[in-house]
Amino acid sequence: MTPGKVTLVGAGPGDPELLTLKALKAIQAATVLLVDDLVNPEIVAHAPPAARIVHVGKRGGCKSTPQAFIEKLMVMAAREGENVVRLKGGDPFIFGRGGEEVEHLQEAGIAVEVINGITAGLAAATSLGVALTHREHAHGVIFVTGHAQPGARGPDWRQLAATARDSRLTLVIYMGLAGAGRLQEELLADLPASTPVAVIQRATLPDQRHAVTTLGGLQATIEKEQLASPCVIVVGDVLAGLAAATQHPARFHAA
Repeated sequence: MTPGKVTLVGAGPGDPELLTLKALKAIQAATVLLVDDLVNPEIVAHAPPAARIVHVGKRGGCKSTPQAFIEKLMVMAAREGENVVRLKGGDPFIFGRGGEEVEHLQEAGIAVEVINGITAGLAAATSLGVALTHREHAHGVIFVTGHAQPGARGPDWRQLAATARDSRLTLVIYMGLAGAGRLQEELLADLPASTPVAVIQRATLPDQRHAVTTLGGLQATIEKEQLASPCVIVVGDVLAGLAAATQHPARFHAA
């Protein structure tokens, strides 16, 4: 039997029109698809009618398919000669566990390819007309997760705040909603309470919402407006123009 292969495909932030052509071709050629929870069904619909589709949802705070089981499924299907696509929201290598999966597949002797997708942090900022880097406001950007593995130490928010302040960087925080209170408290140790913040829920999708506020008002805004995952939190002066145009710091705007 000819061995199969696995392709880790980034499905992008949600809008099916943001799928890359290379990703589309991989999906159309798949015989087995292992699909993450946040992948738009319109993207999955590009799979061939005969392809086997397995939903392997992984979301923080929700019942998830164990990572070890997903890796086992990929190896088994590839050894059976299948053309496996592991379809992930956003980009496989930006908080998508793609690095872990590539290592596991290589150790098992399985051919693996990675196709990038547009990551949610970039798409969320772009949906507001905000550049994450700007010659006058931000010399760089830090992508960081607000969710650590159980028992693991999370990000050093105070150090990140100091670095962002001193080096003029934008912070883009994934999976930070549940710990937003602590995140806010730690960032305020080295960033002004007036630092602009945007919270973007379900970026690029028709039901996208966002709130523009300040670091000092972050947790209160999340609670008042009942924001829910998936959300991206953007912190930094690149939002200054957007914040100035917002009459009320907790106001929502439809995308």
